Amino acid sequence: MAGIITVDDILTKYKGRPDALIDILHEIQDVQGFLSDTSIIKVAEALDLPASKVYGVATFYSLFTVKPRGRNVIRICESAPCHVLGATAIINALEKELGIKMGETTGDGKFTLEYTSCIGVCGVAPAIMINEVVYGNLTPDKIPHILSEYR
Repeated sequence: MAGIITVDDILTKYKGRPDALIDILHEIQDVQGFLSDTSIIKVAEALDLPASKVYGVATFYSLFTVKPRGRNVIRICESAPCHVLGATAIINALEKELGIKMGETTGDGKFTLEYTSCIGVCGVAPAIMINEVVYGNLTPDKIPHILSEYR
């Protein structure tokens, strides 16, 4: 049985490789679920980078988060095609079904709702992505069924 991977294990794997910053942050987030202040400082020290640079990268990219997320992250595309084709109705359906607003996480820690600028499936707008799975051609009545797959 494999042991639990730690931040220190990840940093050892990439020792002396500041060019691997994004890979390191991805791996840490995969292990911890988010990038904590402690982790950001450890990464900065290990790579001999200013903590502000590491934090800047962690907060610039939408796939990183510096606060805990739910097990299932629902990203709602807010690009022009999705918006024009009904993203607002999808957002309303998600908020109603989950009992939370955009940017929040359910009390049981199962779901987090987030905006994203584009998920690259404009041909099937409006669309959402749950973790790594994309759902397109959405209507509000499809939301309960989709969420049932993750409950």
